[in-house]
Amino acid sequence: MPVKMRLSRAGAKKKPFYHVVVADSRMPRDGRFIELVGRYDPRQEPSFIEIDSEKALKWLAKGAQPSNTVENLLKIRGVRQEFDSNKKKYLQEVSS
Repeated sequence: MPVKMRLSRAGAKKKPFYHVVVADSRMPRDGRFIELVGRYDPRQEPSFIEIDSEKALKWLAKGAQPSNTVENLLKIRGVRQEFDSNKKKYLQEVSS
């Protein structure tokens, strides 16, 4: 089952905000997901980004592929750099 980290749209018409979710890649954009990892609101100034780094690191270690936008959000919050610098540690935690 290919797993992706991606955005799921929520909010009213013309007033979107997004949930960062881990979902099966075959599910629709706003469909069923495995776990909620964070939130993103591009309408605020500056943009509101909230990522649960523990959950995100766990899913990256399990092989979840982030979409381009989620990849950028992870870089902004520093989660991607943390994963890349301690990759062996996180992969060992998942395998044990």
